[in-house]
Amino acid sequence: MPAQQVPNDPLARERAHLSSSRAALRAMRADVEALDIKDVTANWVNAAVLERQIEDRITALADLAHTPLFFGRLDYLHAPGAEQAEGGASGGAARSASGRGGGRETGGRFYIGRRHVHDADGDPMVIDWRAPVSQPFYRASKKEPMDVRTRRRFGYTGGELTAYEDEDLTDAAGEEQASRLLQTEIERPRVGPMRDIVATIQPEQDEIVRAGIGGTVCVQGAPGTGKTAVGLHRVAYLLYAHRERLARTGTLVIGPNRSFLHYIEQVLPALGELNVAQATVDDLVAHVEVRGEDSPAAARLKGDARMAEVLRRAVRSGVTMPDEAVVVVRGSRRWRVPACEIEEMVRELLARDIRYGAAREALPQRIAHAVLVRMEEAGEAPDDRVQDAVARNAAVKAAVKTLWPAVDPAKLVLRLLSDAEFLAGHAEGVLTAGEQAEILWAKPARSARSAKWSAADAVLIDEAADLVARTPSLGHVVLDEAQDLSPMQYRAVGRRCTTGSATILGDLAQGTTPWATPTWAEALTHLGKPDAAVEELTQGFRVPREVIAYASRLLPAIAPGLAEATSVRETAGDFSVREVAPEARDEAVVTACREALEREGSIGLIAADARVAPLAETLRTAGLPFLAPGEETSADSRLTLVPATLAKGLEYDYVVLDEPSQVVAGEPDERTGLRRLYVALTRAVSGLTVVHAEGLPGQLG
Repeated sequence: MPAQQVPNDPLARERAHLSSSRAALRAMRADVEALDIKDVTANWVNAAVLERQIEDRITALADLAHTPLFFGRLDYLHAPGAEQAEGGASGGAARSASGRGGGRETGGRFYIGRRHVHDADGDPMVIDWRAPVSQPFYRASKKEPMDVRTRRRFGYTGGELTAYEDEDLTDAAGEEQASRLLQTEIERPRVGPMRDIVATIQPEQDEIVRAGIGGTVCVQGAPGTGKTAVGLHRVAYLLYAHRERLARTGTLVIGPNRSFLHYIEQVLPALGELNVAQATVDDLVAHVEVRGEDSPAAARLKGDARMAEVLRRAVRSGVTMPDEAVVVVRGSRRWRVPACEIEEMVRELLARDIRYGAAREALPQRIAHAVLVRMEEAGEAPDDRVQDAVARNAAVKAAVKTLWPAVDPAKLVLRLLSDAEFLAGHAEGVLTAGEQAEILWAKPARSARSAKWSAADAVLIDEAADLVARTPSLGHVVLDEAQDLSPMQYRAVGRRCTTGSATILGDLAQGTTPWATPTWAEALTHLGKPDAAVEELTQGFRVPREVIAYASRLLPAIAPGLAEATSVRETAGDFSVREVAPEARDEAVVTACREALEREGSIGLIAADARVAPLAETLRTAGLPFLAPGEETSADSRLTLVPATLAKGLEYDYVVLDEPSQVVAGEPDERTGLRRLYVALTRAVSGLTVVHAEGLPGQLG
């Protein structure tokens, strides 16, 4: 834009830069769409791969009308080093905003956004939030300005830039001022899936997001501290900083259930990352169809880490020692390997404790090598091809089949759970007789296909499968709601990042399974990452002050060692507890839902699982349409009826909680029930209404 056309009004200038940046983004996308790859690919496979990459790039360059292209600006005192900025062109970024010089002589001006945007000359107009030059936007303060003169935040309504707010960081003696725009963004109503927090990341969150890829990080986060968002933004950052490495090794986000994964699935695409896989733990171990359910006691035992030793013994139980020599016939010659020599091979492979399948593949090669030694002693000159041929010899294959038989993981677990004698033989000294009886099936299945496997059984099969053949490792894994995993589930996740790193997210106070994690040290040991750093987030950005204070009354009973979360929200939030007569309870719930629907944002009606069906009928009778968890809210459908067991990880602007005592009673023990209640109480962003006819749990006072 020529200098004489630059508006004098600062807000108008910023809007002009936004308009220019959007035009530049459209031009970048048009350039990609115009690419012709007919003459640059050697074959159809390369062409298909390149076409997919181009399609992903086009999608990543989409200009989302209601998503701000940039949300902040940094004015540096001195020009950052070229290695800090994308392209290192600080002057270009400054000129695009001001229409005049002011690049290096004024230190450089950088607009911070969700993705990089450059003009026709290649100068950056918007800097990716993950670039090193963007880091001070999240961490700079008056005490540590990080060479930044001014930090500017922008306010938007939809996609329209409507306000800005400057923070002078050169006055070290001045007081830190709370950002009104930051508070507004944090408290903005939520409709639809989870959104990114890229404009509101706090310093302690940014430290976790930008932690190196070499180590595993465990985040203990109270409700509303943004631990899930931090984990997802960490994935986005690692993909930016280590794209080639993670493109080879892969990334995976693991959530507690499909509803949760659906809720978070738009965060990474909004940040330009389209190829991150998502799964539940059940998805990872889906070797068999799960059709059965364990008792709490059986599930707890099957999830116990001791089962790994039982399985290790069982997998190797079929290995036997030879009682006769192996004779290999080649042409007119017969080559004999005595039983004692083969026994040494078998014992050596057992002592090495390598994967069962790898050892089974090594044994025929060992036998073949012994034959080749004899051939050489007889004056022959065999090569590797001869050794491979001997390893495939019928006599060698028959010996291996007998000495080191193939193991089917599902059939092995089926036998363990069906055959009391077989289980006792491999659980001796590991499980008591009573514990063995607890996990044995009362009615054994005829086959692995017809068995009514439970979710815990599938994890056992996954463990057995890994004992047979190594599970491929990914470059980085994010595990959310980790506090609910059993030791065996941790092992299942851990073997998928043995050569990579992980981000573990959870809250010990929200553990609601019979085997919920007691400490992160224990969990990380089962995961295979005992040296992981544990970070604690206690500043709440989502849950209002009064709501988190009310829910925290439960902490002494459910997690006495944890610090109480503190809300940074300026508004206390709407909070009320309504006691009603039993016959008026359903009507009171409907009234609370109607009141919430009069306000902007999403509404979650959370109830004990046993109350969901009656409440659904009540809502239909009252003419209130509602959604189920996992269904996307919209401006026309904002009320979701949520079973308490599915509320974890979700959030709603307003929550109506039905009958807390029944939420507690729906669990096998009081502590688990109180933890489930703690989860339900902390799903609210702007307001919580508790409706009850029965007495409240005593811990709520």
